[in-house]
Amino acid sequence: MSYSVKVLVVDDDPVVLELVRLYGQREGFNIVTISDGELVLDTFSRENPDVVILDIMLPNRDGLTLCKDLREVRMVPIIMLTAKGEEADRVLGLEMGADDYVSKPFSPRELVARIKAVLRRTQVIGGANTWKLKYPGLEIQGDTRTVLVNNVCTELTPKEFDLLYHLAQNPRRVFTREQLLASVWGYDYFGDQRTVDVHIRRLRAKLTPIPSEYVTTVWGVGYQFTPPATGELLS
Repeated sequence: MSYSVKVLVVDDDPVVLELVRLYGQREGFNIVTISDGELVLDTFSRENPDVVILDIMLPNRDGLTLCKDLREVRMVPIIMLTAKGEEADRVLGLEMGADDYVSKPFSPRELVARIKAVLRRTQVIGGANTWKLKYPGLEIQGDTRTVLVNNVCTELTPKEFDLLYHLAQNPRRVFTREQLLASVWGYDYFGDQRTVDVHIRRLRAKLTPIPSEYVTTVWGVGYQFTPPATGELLS
């Protein structure tokens, strides 16, 4: 990358903040830390980070509410920090728009790997991948990461776009949840496969104005992108 990646880390544990700062700076990241939920939105607007690491349990404002609020400002990748075993918090965080989660206690190397993964997937796509995929009611613009639903620009989270992009690049190919986790999340994922289900559910909700169901379930296997016969790929 030609610029220093800026990571906003929000956690009320100074040990966590220092650990992420240490490992992040080793990777060349510009790390900005906050321990108070009330300061997040102002800092987010001022610092304009490339990715946010957000703890669920925060003083003054909880991380789930902040995740939703940040989504209304800008579609930056968000990785939630959750207590180990708190499945309900993880699912709710994904429902609120988070792209990924890491359970505490976590390996700083794993967190750095996940930061790199979301950054790889959310950089503006260039070169040979600047294509446009157009079907009745749906247009996916690879170069600008834009999705039009019935000619109306529809905001997807970075991970929702990545998931739709990946499925649409491989029409009618069936992917298991494990394959989607490996390809879209960008690493060997050992977490809950419900992560995929939550993102599929959110993605379908945003595509509901289209009569055709593009993201379909293959029961007992996984998911596929099912375009109508009239769809066409534009280069």
